[in-house]
Amino acid sequence: MVPPLALDIDGTLTTPTGRIDPRVFELLPAWEAPVVFATGKAFPYPVALAHFLGREETVIAENGGVAYADGETTIVGDPDTARAVVEAFRERGGEVGWGDGDTVNRWRETEVALSPDADAALLREVAAAVDGVEVVDTGYAYHVKSTGVSKGRALGVVADALGLDPASFVAVGDSENDVSTFGVAGESYAVANADAAAREAAGELIEEGFMDGTISVLERLRERAE
Repeated sequence: MVPPLALDIDGTLTTPTGRIDPRVFELLPAWEAPVVFATGKAFPYPVALAHFLGREETVIAENGGVAYADGETTIVGDPDTARAVVEAFRERGGEVGWGDGDTVNRWRETEVALSPDADAALLREVAAAVDGVEVVDTGYAYHVKSTGVSKGRALGVVADALGLDPASFVAVGDSENDVSTFGVAGESYAVANADAAAREAAGELIEEGFMDGTISVLERLRERAE
């Protein structure tokens, strides 16, 4: 049998231009084991992806701040502290950087995400003065979140809800926020476009990048199961 999967989205199921790779809709609906979408994006995004794939809405969002499995939502983290850090950052001249509307944060429940163009040095300086908060760079945004919140911790919550061992999962990702997932899953892969932290933490670095790399992993897993 094929193993359950814990899949990052941005940089892992996307093209180099940031779009969902259409091959996701060919390969993942038929995967014969649970698939957990584990992302730094707000909760509605992975839920929508699972919905349109016709899969159970089993997801980890906001870098582990929100986990949803078997109809139960688990919220972790202190959004008030994250918001206070961002407000202090603004008071010192920093900008969140998403423009009018800010749909990136509109549905975010446990953290605040800032544009990759934000002043990272100032943001980290402000965050360092506050206990219990940290800044994570996913390559797509700077996430201000509670320490202790992670995708890996959330995978444990989801696996328990599904009656599975977290070590039974195969994880694929590309970023610093996937390191904790790699530490919990029994098998882990970083695609070729992964950052240094993910490369170092992964069990194996795949030669191909983005969805090409993920497909390489899925093909290997299916061949092994046959």
